[in-house]
Amino acid sequence: MKSEAARLLAVRRVTQDNQGKKTAGIDGVKSVKPKDRLTMSKLIHPKYKKRYKPKPVRRIWIPKPGKDEKRPLGIPTMLDRSIQALTKMAIEPEWEAIFEPHSYGFRLGRSVQDAMSQIHRYTCQKEKYILDADIKGCFDNINHKKLLAKIKTTSGIKHLIQGWLKAGVMNEDGGFETIKAGTQQGGVISPLLANIALHGMEEALIEAYTRKDGFPQIVRYADDFVVFHENEAGIIKARNQIEQWVKDIGLQLKPSKTRYSHTLKRYQGNVGCDFLGFTVRQFPAGKHSSSKDPHGNILGFKVIIRPSKEAVKRHRAKTKEITRKNRAKPQEVLIMELNRAIRGWADYYKTQASKATFNTCDYILWWQIMRWAKYRHPGRTRKQMKAKYWKDGKFTVEGKGQLRMHSETAIVRHSQVEGARSPYDGDIPYWSKRLSNHPMLKTEKGILLKRCKGKCISCGLHFRDGDRLEVDHHIPLYLGGKNMDHLNISG
Repeated sequence: MKSEAARLLAVRRVTQDNQGKKTAGIDGVKSVKPKDRLTMSKLIHPKYKKRYKPKPVRRIWIPKPGKDEKRPLGIPTMLDRSIQALTKMAIEPEWEAIFEPHSYGFRLGRSVQDAMSQIHRYTCQKEKYILDADIKGCFDNINHKKLLAKIKTTSGIKHLIQGWLKAGVMNEDGGFETIKAGTQQGGVISPLLANIALHGMEEALIEAYTRKDGFPQIVRYADDFVVFHENEAGIIKARNQIEQWVKDIGLQLKPSKTRYSHTLKRYQGNVGCDFLGFTVRQFPAGKHSSSKDPHGNILGFKVIIRPSKEAVKRHRAKTKEITRKNRAKPQEVLIMELNRAIRGWADYYKTQASKATFNTCDYILWWQIMRWAKYRHPGRTRKQMKAKYWKDGKFTVEGKGQLRMHSETAIVRHSQVEGARSPYDGDIPYWSKRLSNHPMLKTEKGILLKRCKGKCISCGLHFRDGDRLEVDHHIPLYLGGKNMDHLNISG
């Protein structure tokens, strides 16, 4: 907490690296100049803690994807965010050493792709019952006393955390509201505090079973989780155990999002489950396509994980909105906005069986673009539109860009993180290699990381998850340099 390097890094992450750096708290500060950043790094030194008092957060409401509901965000001031970032750097390594191995949300070195790989492992060999559940208002209802009792740290750090939890909220109408429970979404340290509050769920669940009953298997991503068990009684018991456990920390399961299911057959009207935008299900399969057990015996089914119907529906609606919004704009503008949406969505799903979904999305997108073209030229035929906007089957503007279709994204299997490994365990080469091989980095930066063996060319240190990567050109672009020619990467 006293380290000058740590304080400078905390300020940099909040004021320069973070995507929310231009969102102001109640003090209205959203842009910090270099000179002020240095001043801020001195103000967050622990010796000033007696003068420091956390300010209330500014509440804003953001829509939930594909729903009419809105989610509350609490935006702290820049100074509060900087101290939270510094505190997180101090206590996160301790918790990463003891967090449960199958918790994947809001953790360094872990991702949605790791969670889905673990689910595939659980379901590829046996039929299983499923408990698909969600915790109601997790961030808003965590019991403060229970949370603070879990955090075994210095009194100074605990006092800081208690101050943020009790700081209160300034509503959009200017009214002040006290907070009696929960951690405000939007704070730098809030995801870590939520993970600390939910730590122990997996251990408590497994302890309730014996070897004779068969142990349940759980995968948790923040407040969403799925539990698998081989028999019906086991999965019902799992729900009862989890409901009792979360009740002790002031939480409860959301009835509308908690259901029973089965991986292969219909159970209580459900088959398979949707988790993190994916649909997980076993399908009957013949001997040539069926999965096999370790002894080579045919199981009669195959696990397929693919984008969920709701996720595809939301994505189609987004591409439709983009084409409508850009009806009067040049073709290259439409291509740029569509590429941004398509690349991010396809990269998220490319680690699972998404090829058929990508082809279907391409078909829908083609008709959306054709409607865009016919709106611009009502009297022309489809053949004339294709001749004007498509070259060699590609929707492109010569020298200004080409549309990247979903199916151009190759399916790349994800290498799952090993057990309870943590980026703080000291095995830097392992994490550097994972970073360069991560399917979400199969782009220019990923290629450069491999070329530089996961090291910064300036200082020679290995890159870690969360580091800011910058691409350096030996020949600047404005002097004729080209991407991927004579490039290095530094942090």
